[in-house]
Amino acid sequence: MYGIVYTKPCDESSGVHCVTPYLAKKPRLQLSIYTSLKATGDGNPNLILNIEDFDIHSKFERKVNVSIPKKTRNNGTLYTYVFVHQAGVSPWHDNKEVHLVAQLTSYMVLKPQEVNLISGEDPTQQSEPHRKTTNVPDRPVAHWRSRLTFNIMADDFSFDGESLPGDVHRYMKILQYGKKVQYLPILFVDLLSNRVKDLMVINSSTTELPLTVSYDTISLGKLRFWIHMQDAVYSLQQFGFTEKDADEIKGIFVDTNLYFLALTFVVAAFHLLFDFLAFKNDISFWKKKKSMVGMSSKAVLWRCFSTIVIFLYLLDEQTSMLILIPAGVGSIIEVWKVKKAFKMQIHWHGLKPTFKFGTSDESERRTEAYDTQAMKYLSYLLYPLCIGGAGYSLVYVKYKSWYSWLINSLVNGVYAFGFLFMLPQLFVNYKFKSVAHLPWKAFMYKAFNTFIDDVFAFIITMPTSHRLACFRDDVVFLVYLYQKWLYPVDKSRVNEYGESYDEKPKGKPHKD
Repeated sequence: MYGIVYTKPCDESSGVHCVTPYLAKKPRLQLSIYTSLKATGDGNPNLILNIEDFDIHSKFERKVNVSIPKKTRNNGTLYTYVFVHQAGVSPWHDNKEVHLVAQLTSYMVLKPQEVNLISGEDPTQQSEPHRKTTNVPDRPVAHWRSRLTFNIMADDFSFDGESLPGDVHRYMKILQYGKKVQYLPILFVDLLSNRVKDLMVINSSTTELPLTVSYDTISLGKLRFWIHMQDAVYSLQQFGFTEKDADEIKGIFVDTNLYFLALTFVVAAFHLLFDFLAFKNDISFWKKKKSMVGMSSKAVLWRCFSTIVIFLYLLDEQTSMLILIPAGVGSIIEVWKVKKAFKMQIHWHGLKPTFKFGTSDESERRTEAYDTQAMKYLSYLLYPLCIGGAGYSLVYVKYKSWYSWLINSLVNGVYAFGFLFMLPQLFVNYKFKSVAHLPWKAFMYKAFNTFIDDVFAFIITMPTSHRLACFRDDVVFLVYLYQKWLYPVDKSRVNEYGESYDEKPKGKPHKD
């Protein structure tokens, strides 16, 4: 990281060839911004902004209206050319000009229209008739990038000609006058500032659209860092990340300051580490487990169901891959845990599966009785609340489809009342006066991740209900900690592997 943001300056006294800044002579500059249908510049460029006396040290933000060509209105592309050149000289004929080409359009699939499932009406149609659409196309549609942000590296910095940084070198235009070598202003278009929230749909009736042009200087260190981050986002898109997925990454860099960003990197690294350790220890615990004594099988079944519902909900909401992938892996593990908890065996007869469940001993049956008793009391409160919430949302909330309503109703029940399903395990712990049967290693890793999720809840875009659930899990964790303190370790109790410390090891008898 230090090597990215720090560049060793050139020492002219050492006799090396230095590349000095052209801006040191304080030339008069002009800014010209064009639009064109082609990236090569031969598509009848149209001037949209011209600043004749351009001061690179004065930041500004201006709004201009851009005419949209017919080809762009028909799902075409539009480019912009940002020129910095000598004042009074045409940028197309200036040998000291620098320019960059950027795309003003992006392509995304339109979000399905949400309606009231009972009446079939969309209340927004009355106030916003232009948004009324009967059929939403499933192909990518041209969207307008309403912001254009660019920077110029204004540091008076001399580079070593024999070791130019590769990331900056591709943005440099170098002129040589005899033995003297200069680099022209380093121009940078900030693509990280192009956010999904700023996109506007382009349709056939759109003739003009607003464009906010923002300019500011940038230091060499930040420029190099921004170039690397921009390349990283581009690489993710080449690996299949959608515009929305890439936007989540952009938000981390653009919407937070550098100190908070550094904290985010550290937090993300620990989050991945604890995720891996939690999955590893959870699998190890259940793989070795022989008995369900003290474990709530209904809590395991509920956790499996709720994890799958949350995964389907996040998938339906098209949330960030940073949230979606761990949720998917967790769902697979929870299904496997249900199979272990119920001692389930699956036998295939062709394409027809047959399920066989194992038998329980006396201690497991006693655990199951406590578990059933807790669920009986819990159902009196839980079911009416879930059914009432689903009915209310059906009447007053808009959804894309009946499937979307079903998933949202289920996940709202999981998020709002999911912690209630942890009560059977708390009740079983209370009856047994023990927590020794719980997978404490995996549990502690998950608990650490719960507090890390609290930080991520403010950084990564996610549904509000999922964000609130992160704080809900903190309460459950504190209750478990209280029970661990309340019920000290008793070596006569059966542990999570069906073993007791007081059991004498089996061995061959001695001969006196």
